[in-house]
Order: sequence, then C-alpha cells, then structure tokens
Amino acid sequence: MAAERHHIVTALVENKSGVLARVAGLFSRRGYNIYSLAVAPTDDERFSRITIVVDVESAPLEQIVGQLDKLINVVSISELAPQAAVERELLLATLDAGAEARAQVMQLVSVFDGKIVDIGREQITVMLAGPPSKIDDFEDLIRPIGIAELQRTGRVALPKLERQAARLRSVDVGPDGDDQGLDPMSDEAG
Repeated sequence: MAAERHHIVTALVENKSGVLARVAGLFSRRGYNIYSLAVAPTDDERFSRITIVVDVESAPLEQIVGQLDKLINVVSISELAPQAAVERELLLATLDAGAEARAQVMQLVSVFDGKIVDIGREQITVMLAGPPSKIDDFEDLIRPIGIAELQRTGRVALPKLERQAARLRSVDVGPDGDDQGLDPMSDEAG
C-alpha cells in the first residue's frame, strides 16, 4: 500500500488575534503546502482548534510538527493519519438548475443526504456534509449540471474512538448470594 500523501495535524491554540496568521506564516516561510485549513473555537472559549491537512511530500511530518510546537500560542498538537481519524467537510454549492435540471439536482441531494438551502428561479443552493470522499463524489456529479458558485470548508477531524470492548469478568455467586469474584480465565475458576 502506498504511503498517505496527506496527513492531518490538529493544533489546540490560544484563542487570540494573530495566532492563525502566525501558523499560516510558518507554513508559508517554510514552503509547506497546506491542502486544507479549518479553524474554530472549542468548547472552552480560551482555545481554538486548527485542523491542517498537510502535503507530507512538501516536508516531513515530524518537521512540520516540530516547527508548530515552537510557536508560543500552540498548546498541543496531534497528528492523525487519515485511517485513524473521523473526517468531515461541508460543501455549499449554487447550481444552475432550471426546470429541466431541478429533478436531477433534488435526486442527487437526496441520495447524498444533503439539503436544499435556497431556491431561485434558475438556481438552487445545496448543502452537503460528510467525509471528504463523499464530498468529492458529489462535486464530480454536480459539475456537469453547472456550478455557479461552490465553497468547501476544508476538513475537520478528531481521532477515532477506541472500539475494543473492555474484558468482562464473570461473577460467581455463592449459595448465600455473595459475589465470589472468580475470574473464569484464572486457574482458581477451575
């Protein structure tokens, strides 16, 4: 399997003016290619999370993380390989959809679990959120219809959650109803 070209770096940063400019400036000065960038406040108003999808061919990932770590307003950094992350992106698109194309647009929006958010005489604005591959597929299908305007947010990502269930221990209840606490995997359980 080929190595991933894009990696996701999330940085928890102080929610202060100029922090995003310093992060973007670092990438610009070093010649690192940013594929996607999204920033928003977290549940704690003191911090924002910057999600950067970087082209690891423009610089080694360790070098990018090391440079980010030197910035004073960066609180923590996480690296996420695409297979270890839950990624989502939002697309808004205004399509040229006169009477003959409306049914097709509405069907595509429905199939992709999107929404129609505005309707005009000859155009429709649609919204779709999902994994980047789903957004790419939708964009490819609407392109022949005619895109008047299109905006994508860039990726946001969090680590995938642990899916391994905790090992349960069997409880042996004695004749008086007390828990004997025997683990069926131990030698004592016999």
